Amino acid sequence: LHRFGLRLLRNRTAAILVPVLVILNGGLGWAMLFGDVNKSDAGVFHVLMNIQHSYTILPDVTQGWRWGNAVTSLLVPQRGFLLGIPLAVIVFTQWWDATQEKREEQSGKGKELSAKRKAPSLKRKQPPEDVQSTDKTSLLFALSSLPHRRMIAAGFIAGLLPLIHAHSFIATMGVGGVLALINIKKWREWLAFFVVASVIAIPQLLWSTHGSAVSTQAFIGRHNGWDHPDSEYVIWFWFKNTGVFIPLLVAALLWKTDKYLIPRRLLLFYLPFTLCFIVPNLIKFAPWIWDNIKILFYWWIASAPIVALLLARLWEGNILHRTAAGALLVVLTLAGGLDVFALLTRQGEYQEFDRDGVAFAETIKQQIPPRAMILHAPIHNTPIFLTGRRSLMGYPGHIWTHGIDSGPREADIKRIYAGSPNAPALLAKYGVDYVVVDPQERSVMPVNDAFFSRYPEVTTVGEYHLYKVTP
Repeated sequence: LHRFGLRLLRNRTAAILVPVLVILNGGLGWAMLFGDVNKSDAGVFHVLMNIQHSYTILPDVTQGWRWGNAVTSLLVPQRGFLLGIPLAVIVFTQWWDATQEKREEQSGKGKELSAKRKAPSLKRKQPPEDVQSTDKTSLLFALSSLPHRRMIAAGFIAGLLPLIHAHSFIATMGVGGVLALINIKKWREWLAFFVVASVIAIPQLLWSTHGSAVSTQAFIGRHNGWDHPDSEYVIWFWFKNTGVFIPLLVAALLWKTDKYLIPRRLLLFYLPFTLCFIVPNLIKFAPWIWDNIKILFYWWIASAPIVALLLARLWEGNILHRTAAGALLVVLTLAGGLDVFALLTRQGEYQEFDRDGVAFAETIKQQIPPRAMILHAPIHNTPIFLTGRRSLMGYPGHIWTHGIDSGPREADIKRIYAGSPNAPALLAKYGVDYVVVDPQERSVMPVNDAFFSRYPEVTTVGEYHLYKVTP
């Protein structure tokens, strides 16, 4: 992110601010801190050391805090993004360098040609070379030029994205397509990018979609306003979720003294990224509309250098301008900073597995075949996930976000645990080898202990029981 900002802006101060604005992103949620302090009798420091909720995103959609901080909402819980973002930003940087080097190369050739025209020539005119040979030489030279090599490298990296982070691939190729249309004169460079990216990406796309239970209809659909509640105006929703970021972005694009703060070439490079904001506010790209943030966030990443340049230019001014720059930076990063601070100071604990569950998983790893199919409650924190063994079904909430209809299988699992007459047939249908019965199963559905008593119990740890249901 720092290099991306440095290459785009050639301003050291702004380049340092780019990763800060991305990693500590947030909105006006820091205002909730004042309410938390007023409710507490212990003071602001006690509240800061005992943060009870996020200041960038809240689970209750009706409250309208949905943007989230990059670290706590994207990079930690969605680890595909942790690799997708760096690769995508590398591609963006190569795009920029390739187009600028081409411009500088043409500018240098123009100056050289002008100098040659002015200088007297003492050589005789040489006979014209074979046209076909010249064309081949020009093509080979073009493919070996640095801009072409950069675009080929960008295509190679972009081609890796489908299996790493599919939404990053969608955003990258979409923005790249619009940039190619804007820079149609450089079609050879862009053709090299798309050919290389397609050769690497298409086999991944075919492999990941072949025979998949994913419903593509669940991903694409019309949805206005991203994840804002119906009771809230869209403009206010975005203002409170992103704070002064959008107003500063507009101010930077319009700022002009003797010339515009944002050069025309940077403006043309940035404009396609605005589609990463506009389109996800009109169309959903995932069953869960909040997942559109995986594309929306690339608008934020591309906008951060422009906002950073505005702050850097203010910082270069008088004391009043410096004070304004510092205050604006605090307002932009305070909400995200509070969330990251709570994470770094290890505030709040969430138990995934208890001691018996961990011991139960370790026993299964030692005694049960690696390819065994195990049936358990469809929850997010079953100890079976620690064993490496196959699971008949995971958490429906996760499955739904991937566009898979888990309803029929979930209903069959409940029939099995209830000991219904067709339970043995269902166990055979799904190839289940072992069944788990523990407090988690009993908490989410009825369990017929008499039905499972007919099967041998192979492992017991506390209240965790494992039954073998195949001969």
